[in-house]
Amino acid sequence: MKQRRPDRYNTSNGKRILDYMVSLGDRHVTAHQVVQHFENTAAVIGQTTIYRHLERLVAEGKIRQYRLSGGSACYQYIGPDKACQEHFHLKCETCGTLIHLDCTLLDKMQGHLLHEHDFQINLLKTTLYGTCGACLAGGKA
Repeated sequence: MKQRRPDRYNTSNGKRILDYMVSLGDRHVTAHQVVQHFENTAAVIGQTTIYRHLERLVAEGKIRQYRLSGGSACYQYIGPDKACQEHFHLKCETCGTLIHLDCTLLDKMQGHLLHEHDFQINLLKTTLYGTCGACLAGGKA
């Protein structure tokens, strides 16, 4: 029987993927963009490996996954302070802009849901979809 190594995901490819996500700062990328990045480097990493490592990084809380319409997703490095776990996000369905939203009204709503309804919102998975002001002003909505 083949024995699994407990550190099987602590590979050089996993480190390269994490390093790439860190280098992006708070920018968001799709898995396809990550694949394209590594296709253009000397360290080519297969698509399946990239998807597997992105899932692992999400599970570890190192990157955040945003579900887009159509079932695809984009990813963002959270960093050690995990500041993105402390606020809501707005996603423009027209241009794709992701806005980090610090809003006292939504903070109050979150507190209300916890205290009055015994329900805690998972901010890692909370994104509100709509149209940003720039797209509204430009008539793109």
